[in-house]
Amino acid sequence: MPKPTGSTVIKRRVEPFHEAVLKGGRHDDPLRRPRADQWDRYVRAHPQGTLFHTLGWRNAVQSAFGHEPVYLSALRGERLAGVLPMFLVPSRVAGRLLVSVPYAVGGGILADDEDTTCALFESAKRVAEQRNCASIDLRSEVAVVPDLPAVDRYVGFRRELPDDVCDVLSSLPRKARAAARNARVKHELTASFGDEHLPEVWRLYTQSMRRLGSLNYPYRLFESLIANTPRRHWVCVVKRNQRVVAGLVTFLYRDTVMPYFIGTTPEAKRYSAANFIYLCAMERGVEKGYKWFDFGRSRRDNSGSFNFKRFQGFEPRPLGYQIYTAAGHETPNLSASNPKYMLARRLWPHVPLCVTRPLGAHLAKHIPG
Repeated sequence: MPKPTGSTVIKRRVEPFHEAVLKGGRHDDPLRRPRADQWDRYVRAHPQGTLFHTLGWRNAVQSAFGHEPVYLSALRGERLAGVLPMFLVPSRVAGRLLVSVPYAVGGGILADDEDTTCALFESAKRVAEQRNCASIDLRSEVAVVPDLPAVDRYVGFRRELPDDVCDVLSSLPRKARAAARNARVKHELTASFGDEHLPEVWRLYTQSMRRLGSLNYPYRLFESLIANTPRRHWVCVVKRNQRVVAGLVTFLYRDTVMPYFIGTTPEAKRYSAANFIYLCAMERGVEKGYKWFDFGRSRRDNSGSFNFKRFQGFEPRPLGYQIYTAAGHETPNLSASNPKYMLARRLWPHVPLCVTRPLGAHLAKHIPG
């Protein structure tokens, strides 16, 4: 965005964003509400604003994990000129971290101009020094902090949806189209939408994460995200012969459909249940007037997720994540591809679900996704 012009320069200041958060993540204090509305209005209006910048995401993370929010706002006079949402994550694995934003594929600084971006970043660095944080993790889609290298580890997948629901299936590549069609016609899969399916989707999600050797998030996060995104989410299950074989939680922001948490049964692959549930999300998105389908991120070295999304017709684009490492600290590597975690990942699928579900939820508090 262009810098302000004119002979009068209004001094910019950066300050903590103070907002009363009552139990359950609700904002019920009428004196505080205008500031909350101001923050979310700014996020909605900014070209790079995402669901992960909103206070709804903040409320859900705080409710589920108890992490301390460190939300900074830059003001010119009384006008908001930039925001930086962060959480202080006291990780037993990597030390104290500032993350913008944990358990999210997006985050980072939103600002009117480069000067404001730099002011917010300098304030974040002071917080990191005061709180003895090892690093600041900025998950912007596009790198915005000057002279801070981008981390070439993740790519995003995003594609425009067709205008007509009848064109969704035909817009998929040949193999993906055949798989989704067979799921619907040959295997007679059906989809059902409703928040009442959330517990079942979480159970399927935890099974899938265990098979992948990855930690699952707690049910409380799912529950809190649903509570904090009224009318901006879908919960879907797919059934075969009345038995649930796949589930998906999708978030909606602006004109974009964002499938976020998926879970499947071991046999779901035989029925192309994942292909089908994403097709249903795309078709519903077109029916409801959404323009874009955001398939989230994948690590470059995660061939399974990376290739599945490419085979659905989505081309990868680099994400502009940036990590600042404080003096005297090492850059943390909490990626699942870290060789230090390989033995644990190989053993995890063989541990009973009654252990991986609560243990994964506990460990996820220290590994902010």
